[in-house]
Amino acid sequence: MFSIHGFQKIFGVLGREPSAPLTQAWIGGLIELLGGLMIMAGFWTRSAAFLSSGTMAVAYIQFHWKFQMGSAFFPAVNRGELAALYCFVFFFIATRGAGIWALKRGS
Repeated sequence: MFSIHGFQKIFGVLGREPSAPLTQAWIGGLIELLGGLMIMAGFWTRSAAFLSSGTMAVAYIQFHWKFQMGSAFFPAVNRGELAALYCFVFFFIATRGAGIWALKRGS
């Protein structure tokens, strides 16, 4: 699911225009696309999950929360549920690793 968001941003499919190359949205889309595929395959999982977690933290802070005070902080209000969820899930994966199904052991 995470890589599909990146696929949308890079190639402009599924109801979205493609992001301009080398912009912040395009780089974020590239991280989502490749990071999602790497995490799914279990290849360099910890590194991919850590980078993806940071990307989602930036997405939540910069594009959803926007440093607004009051109820705008909460993901249910600012529509940042997916960014916050991905951030914490990927951080968990970064700390625990890929598990027994990884393509690369010890990642």
